[in-house]
Amino acid sequence: MSTELQTEILSVPEAAAARRSIRAYRPEPIPREDFERIFDAVRLAPSAFNVQPWRFVVVTDPELKATLGEAANGQRQVTGAPAVIVLYTDMKDVLDHVEDIVHPGVPADRRAATAAGFRSSWAAKSDAEREQWGAAQGYIALGYLLLTAASYGYATSAMLGFDAARVKQALGLPAHVAVPAMVAIGRGDEEGFTHHRHPLERIVSYR
Repeated sequence: MSTELQTEILSVPEAAAARRSIRAYRPEPIPREDFERIFDAVRLAPSAFNVQPWRFVVVTDPELKATLGEAANGQRQVTGAPAVIVLYTDMKDVLDHVEDIVHPGVPADRRAATAAGFRSSWAAKSDAEREQWGAAQGYIALGYLLLTAASYGYATSAMLGFDAARVKQALGLPAHVAVPAMVAIGRGDEEGFTHHRHPLERIVSYR
């Protein structure tokens, strides 16, 4: 990712080619309007049954970032980036408000049955089982987030390697939710490594 400010929105292929995992950031804050543009695209990510279990917390407070940094084993991008996005998933909230995910195109006489059927399919599952499934859906939104941020010229670093319980405690999140990833975001202050990926013939086959 170039450290020069970007003035044009990149296409999806351009953003994928330009994106790097960046750990050094400029201190300049990210305008709220830019976050809203990014998340307006991220919310369009697909999910099974349209569950949309992903939720995001944008953290800019220095003290709170320091706490998250401790929970993330001191990864420097947590405190060095102007913002850190915590992605969590909440299947309990989905099930408590399942009518919200039923498409308006479903006929009115089937809407209640559709919602009831979805709740019934999860009734015997534990919170851990629900959130494990929800977290897998959350990674779809994570991909959208990384590409959309890159399209607007923002560098990112998606992170594992953190204590999820401490992250949830720091943010006041419910104990049952899953935290698939944290993402440092800002204007990059380094180039980062170039892509080192498998060739197509190793990962794609045609039958």
